[in-house]
Amino acid sequence: MYEDLLKSIRENRARVGVIGLGYVGLPLIDAFVSSGTAAIGFDVDPAKVDRLNAGQSYIKHISSADVAKWLSSSRFEATTDMARLAEPDALLICVPTPLTDSRNPDLTYVEGTTHSIANALRPGQLVVLESTTYPTTTRDVVLPILQKSGLEAGTDFFLAYSPEREDPGNPTYSASRIPKVVGGIDQASLELATALYAHAVAEVVPVSSPEVAEACKILENTYRAVNIALVNELKMLLDRMGIDVWEVVDAAKTKPFGFQAFYPGPGLGGHCIPIDPFYLTWLARTQGLTTRFIELAGEVNARMPDYVIARLGEFLNDVGKPIRGSKVCVLGAAYKRDVDDPRESPSFVLIEQLLERGADVSYSDPHVSQLPKVRNHSLPDMSSKELTPEFLSSLDCVLIATDHSAFDYESIVRHSRLVVDTRNATRNVADGREKIRKA
Repeated sequence: MYEDLLKSIRENRARVGVIGLGYVGLPLIDAFVSSGTAAIGFDVDPAKVDRLNAGQSYIKHISSADVAKWLSSSRFEATTDMARLAEPDALLICVPTPLTDSRNPDLTYVEGTTHSIANALRPGQLVVLESTTYPTTTRDVVLPILQKSGLEAGTDFFLAYSPEREDPGNPTYSASRIPKVVGGIDQASLELATALYAHAVAEVVPVSSPEVAEACKILENTYRAVNIALVNELKMLLDRMGIDVWEVVDAAKTKPFGFQAFYPGPGLGGHCIPIDPFYLTWLARTQGLTTRFIELAGEVNARMPDYVIARLGEFLNDVGKPIRGSKVCVLGAAYKRDVDDPRESPSFVLIEQLLERGADVSYSDPHVSQLPKVRNHSLPDMSSKELTPEFLSSLDCVLIATDHSAFDYESIVRHSRLVVDTRNATRNVADGREKIRKA
């Protein structure tokens, strides 16, 4: 089995199946299909599958032209039929790994997908988990489910872990340009996964085990979470002292060694940084340990929306207005600039808190036309507002939560009464700076 599959992969005859056609799965398909590898996309959402098969994308950084190119090459199709999981030679699992309400890992999607694979698993297939998770998931959760098929790992089928790495909105780093870490449950699995990804990415980084690859992903995101917490805490201190934290960071990053710039914001967003460190804290508890540093960083980042709303209340009070009854427009529903990804966006918390305080709330985002329904938030149906001079002048406050480059900040400041900037987006605005407040 191993030799036949390896030969098929090396000759780029192997077919890839990507399960989960979201912000990770679609860029991965693009990387493989662009390299000449045939791919099947699997998803439980028929609307996504229908749009892809019609040549339409629903993710900003994968265009409809890209999808049409996949289809015209006859190297791609999408399906909801999980019985077809037996068709590809390699199956890549790219499903969500959220947290439960008690901030424990929720592997429901991973386990459900793995059971579907086990029901269809045939000899000679490679399975790779890409979903971010805690170390030991591949070996202790995925492997036992796959073995229920009656097939033997390392002989009949092969298993590896390769953490997804995506930077949406950054054209410098498409999926094909980002090095891929790979860890197999045995040497055969490692070699097969390494050979597979070598077609699609610029560099493959083999490691000794799935546990190392899983821990690698957790470290990457925890590193960012901790450093963002540091600069968020510093922002609150420097605000009180009347010092601009963004100017401080820009000055510090002129040091050519020993410093990497991180910037404050209204809270953490995206699927990775707000969630992944808590996988590590949960794992530590199972080992009888505590990760106080990581948990403290989580606390700091989680309270940033509270800080922003408190500062906004102070700024409105300075002009004789309470939050209750004030018209506030939140700029940005996506979690970061120039993307259409709203997952875990702090804007949802900001909007929710403003509504709870009685504000008349609206939002504007050129990439998110309709406020999506999200877990853990009760928000009304809202559509993005056009930032016309008339609309801006009708507001009591504009709150910049996401610094999209499509926003005309000169016009926003010119026509607004008060602008609360959480991203330093207005740093280059020359006129009307007396209206700008940082938070």
